[in-house]
Amino acid sequence: MLHKFLNAVNRCLIVGPALVLACLGAQSFAQAPFPNKPIRLIVPFSPGGVTDTSGRLIADQLSKRLGQQIIVENKPGASGNIGSALVATAEPDGYTLVLGFDGTMVINPHIFQSIPFDTIKDFAPIGKIGDTILVLVAYPKFEAQTLQEIIALSKQPGKTVTFGSSGVGSPQHVGIELLNQRTGAKLMHIPYKGGGQAMIDVQGGNIPLVYTAIAGAYAHIKNGRLNAVAVSSKDRAPSLPDVPTFIESGIPDFVVSGWVGVFAPAKTPRPVVEFLNRELNAVLATPEVKAKLDTLGIEATPGTPEQFAKEIKADFDRYGVVIKAAGIKAD
Repeated sequence: MLHKFLNAVNRCLIVGPALVLACLGAQSFAQAPFPNKPIRLIVPFSPGGVTDTSGRLIADQLSKRLGQQIIVENKPGASGNIGSALVATAEPDGYTLVLGFDGTMVINPHIFQSIPFDTIKDFAPIGKIGDTILVLVAYPKFEAQTLQEIIALSKQPGKTVTFGSSGVGSPQHVGIELLNQRTGAKLMHIPYKGGGQAMIDVQGGNIPLVYTAIAGAYAHIKNGRLNAVAVSSKDRAPSLPDVPTFIESGIPDFVVSGWVGVFAPAKTPRPVVEFLNRELNAVLATPEVKAKLDTLGIEATPGTPEQFAKEIKADFDRYGVVIKAAGIKAD
């Protein structure tokens, strides 16, 4: 250690004695391990939801691996925009991260008149935690019970077929608007403030359809109170192996899933991004975490920052076209 220190001093003296302290400070900083203090994970939603729960699970497991606490801070407001903006302008040192999901990152920029961040320019994707498989469910006594029957019924003159979602501009809302545009269906959106009341109404027959995450509908499907029409993932859901995909139901290449991931501010050093990505992937590979995410309806999808960034850009562009054509605006 003394030999290394003297070598550092000699190198610094080459640039002048007045810069010795600054040079040695830079040497010490470069050798400081990451992380050497707690990391903040901003969750831009209220506690208790699926997104918040998944974030807390990952934070807990990362804390164990890193030897530093990951402190979860809930900063709800404006459909996730407030908490996300806090991280977009934070110091890009890897110590402030945000839990982002597709609704905030690739849908909000298209439905809000102004938004305090640029998804593509202001964030460095760390990695995707997983995909939330979405399912279209129907009131069991509704006259149409397959996807093609529902589409055909919605096109009939004088027929109004409605579907509920967790709100205007939600991934579920945008997903069904994409279905309308792809097939000529005329499914009418009924927005709810969260998915809970929508699930109650569809079980009571007040609305015929709800498009939602599997986690919120699974128990009702299993007890026969809801009919699972189709899932919009590429492959069948492991938890609902008997339910066809939208693709199998006759809609080619129709894949719509929610996703949740971890982001840092833009300009975060590449070694820090890569380190956090490796640690996140290691957590996602453990059977314990996979099993817990499954209970939340999230399929773990470890990958590289580049893969995640590519998916974000593709979804940003795809949903932008759908939202513009459907004229969706935030309330």
